[in-house]
Amino acid sequence: MSTSQEYIDQNKDKFVEELFELLRIPSVSTDSTKKDEIKKASQFLADQLNSLGLERVETFETPGNPIVYAEHCPHDDKPTVLIYGHYDVQPSDPDDLWDTPPFEPTIKDGLIYARGASDDKGQAFTHVKAVESYKKTGQELPVNVKFILEGEEEIGSPNLVPFLEEHKDLLECDMVLISDTAMFGEDQPSITYGLRGLAYMEVEVVGPNRDLHSGVYGGAVENPANVLCEIIAKLKDEDGVIQIPGFYDSVVELTEADRKAFAQLPFDQDAYKKSLDIKSVHGEKGYTTLERSSARPTLDVNGIWGGYQGEGAKTVLPSKANAKVSMRLVPNQEPKEIAQLFKKHVESIAPDTVKVKVTEHHGGHPAVTDLDFYGLKAGAKAFEEVYDKEVLFSREGGSIPIVADFKRVLGVESILMGFGLTSNAIHSPNENFSVKDFHRGIKTSAKFLELLPDFAE
Repeated sequence: MSTSQEYIDQNKDKFVEELFELLRIPSVSTDSTKKDEIKKASQFLADQLNSLGLERVETFETPGNPIVYAEHCPHDDKPTVLIYGHYDVQPSDPDDLWDTPPFEPTIKDGLIYARGASDDKGQAFTHVKAVESYKKTGQELPVNVKFILEGEEEIGSPNLVPFLEEHKDLLECDMVLISDTAMFGEDQPSITYGLRGLAYMEVEVVGPNRDLHSGVYGGAVENPANVLCEIIAKLKDEDGVIQIPGFYDSVVELTEADRKAFAQLPFDQDAYKKSLDIKSVHGEKGYTTLERSSARPTLDVNGIWGGYQGEGAKTVLPSKANAKVSMRLVPNQEPKEIAQLFKKHVESIAPDTVKVKVTEHHGGHPAVTDLDFYGLKAGAKAFEEVYDKEVLFSREGGSIPIVADFKRVLGVESILMGFGLTSNAIHSPNENFSVKDFHRGIKTSAKFLELLPDFAE
């Protein structure tokens, strides 16, 4: 009989082929025309889980996209791990910047190129295959396992929290295992113990009731595009400090221990700049690049538009202009409160020559996991045994709002065992995921399940 680790080695090619099937499904949650593809992806995962002979596999319909649930809980005296992932993906556009078709996975130089390869189909699928490595070799799972795979993460998971609250007893567990983050570097395993929160806003500035000729009306009628740029310019000062009154009031400052931990991470700033083709970094004065990008709050324009954008020239004074703005938040900052502060400030600095509408799209709370949690220690040991290298612990600048909700609703910590890299171009053209790390991710997940009971004692 093969061990789970041997089974994983023996089935590397099969696992990649099955991942390719999932990656070919354009399950874009922001696109309402992709509803059938969303259902197809959820059905694919349900079929995969059903093939493992688990005690229960069920697809729950929601007002939005389906949630796939599964469980196999044979032990009364072992920990229960709830594995979370998402099967929806970001849009692929601009498609002309992809070197290969975004929904036709291609391996090049050891990397799988496809939308969703790293975020999050490839990473979430590692856990399905890890469980398979036990079930298909006749071994009982070392712990109890539950799955919750959703299709709305890329649009803020609007139906997941109500699902958690409604099915709290069903989802009872000792911890949540998530792979939707990145390792600190190639061949350098790391566990993310902190995530920033998010407040995502849209600003619309409206002037005249129609686009105007800039020669006839320019200088006499306010230009919404100009006003929008002026508003944005006033949101931060030259030192990168956000100028919204009250924005920093609840921010938990970094301790000396926090800053020492950041300083010990093997970060090469010159390589960082080279990889981005920039001459210098920029950010809040008084903080390092790593601190700015993972443990300090931020404000960034994610998109801006208005007026004529076609080929050639058109001398137009636009009727309106829009911008989308995201603010990354740190512990103690409340997304709803920050959204209201943003709205109040933008409205206060807008001139009365235009109308301004501020819309809150979605948000999420920041989260930090206790470094002494036994699940975190088991995860570190699993990484070390598979990667043969000491694990680093880091905080990440991105947001996974559901992590804070798992803590609030289920009362449990989350283990963020990412197998991707920051260079995987998630949300961008040419998203990719290393075949090697897909394989090692499966082995690490299986090893985590094996080691966890020892750490729970």
